[in-house]
Amino acid sequence: MESYGILGWIVIGGLAGAIAKLLMPGRDPGGCIITILLGIAGALLAGFLGRAVGWYNPNEGAGFLAAIVGAFLILLIYRLVLGRRA
Repeated sequence: MESYGILGWIVIGGLAGAIAKLLMPGRDPGGCIITILLGIAGALLAGFLGRAVGWYNPNEGAGFLAAIVGAFLILLIYRLVLGRRA
């Protein structure tokens, strides 16, 4: 995802975040901006974890499906932490 530029990060992050929110039903935080940030953070998390286990080379980013999985994991962790507070 490094080669897409800022607009590519926003579009792919928005799509990945929206799909992750659709896959996990229930109340979710924020609107469009939070969804985009969720997708971008998911892509970064997926890239970091993928490089840690050897799936990606050092200069290779995560793919779109990995970004969705990363966003899903972040949303799951958010809900687990929020559920303990309430």
